[in-house]
Amino acid sequence: MIKLVDVFLIALRLGLTSFGGPIAHIGYFREEYVARRGWLDDRSFSDLVALCQLLPGPASSQLGIAIGTLRAGHAGGFAAWLGFTMPSAIVLIAFAYGVSEVENVAESPWLSGLKLAVVAVVALAVWSMAGTLWSDRRRITIGIAATVFMLLVPGALWQVAVIVFGGILGLLLFRGAGRDSNPEQDGADSSPSVSSGPRKLALAVLVGFFVLLVGLPALAETTGRDEIDVTENFYRSGSLVFGGGHVVLPLLHSETVEAGYIDNDQFVAGYGAAQAVPGPLFAFAAFLGTSISNPDDGDGLFSQPWIGGLVALAAIYVPSFLLVWGVLPFWKHLGQSNRVRGAIAGVNAVVVGLLLSALYSPIWTGSVRNAEDFGLVIVLFGLLAIWKLPPWSVVVVAAAGGFVLELL
Repeated sequence: MIKLVDVFLIALRLGLTSFGGPIAHIGYFREEYVARRGWLDDRSFSDLVALCQLLPGPASSQLGIAIGTLRAGHAGGFAAWLGFTMPSAIVLIAFAYGVSEVENVAESPWLSGLKLAVVAVVALAVWSMAGTLWSDRRRITIGIAATVFMLLVPGALWQVAVIVFGGILGLLLFRGAGRDSNPEQDGADSSPSVSSGPRKLALAVLVGFFVLLVGLPALAETTGRDEIDVTENFYRSGSLVFGGGHVVLPLLHSETVEAGYIDNDQFVAGYGAAQAVPGPLFAFAAFLGTSISNPDDGDGLFSQPWIGGLVALAAIYVPSFLLVWGVLPFWKHLGQSNRVRGAIAGVNAVVVGLLLSALYSPIWTGSVRNAEDFGLVIVLFGLLAIWKLPPWSVVVVAAAGGFVLELL
């Protein structure tokens, strides 16, 4: 019980302070779970990052679920997700009730400051992970190639292709060298392990994922009920989108605005609010579900708008739980294979490259507009990397710095 409470409270603090989307969240998670708490070493953490990058759905949320599961079983995975997601979901549900009266937050000075904080956080994540995972010239070369490729050919599908290609290269180049970064650990099992969840249960969970993926559309078509259709739309969005974060937005737009459930102004306002709050961008589903259930004519899909928000939020996240819990019990066994660890080494090298490309675009290009912005980024990076200030305090400094830059 103590472990479960710890998992929830730490995830709650991350949910209150983690701005910047899935890329930045990896930096926050590493600082909290690896550097500060020591729940995982860098190798196990990077293995989980690689696993979550390979799965469809929100990578940062899945990473939190996986870490919580490793710490306190399936209940720990749920507690980690609840703590990380709850703050932003509550804010976005509340925002959906009064969206027409709230000004556009996208142009707020403090939001500009938060975007610069994201640049610093991601830069620190890239710096730290490269020092660990780019351990030789071959890994560095693979990572740089991945960076350049993603800058030239952006897109979620290409990202998945690069990850797969990195795994293939790792299988060819690094098999038998999966533990070579630290010879003293030869023979030790540093791969992630799961304290609960037998393989038969994991297989049943994976079967459940595919049954829902196929069965919900059929059920929606058979019944013709909008509530089931909305649930199926969000479940499918959480099941089929690789990369998470902003990648899911076009699909959500298609399933809500183009489907006629809400108008584009509501969607854009909610997107601005989702960027302004900490936690996972997938919590945007809570806003959309509430908005769908709170139309101007008062004829909602659910008895209360907030119920619609919770239904949409659950629907988009259920695939993440099923996939993580279905794969983790097998991940320990696979992680002991030199071939698999070689593939992971290649994937890890590519993941750092993807982070580096994301640091430039869209994070840097969308945030740093002039020399003053760059100066604030340097200050924030120094506070994180040199003075070791906690991320939440740097976020406060960044928000204040946004107002100062606005005056300049």
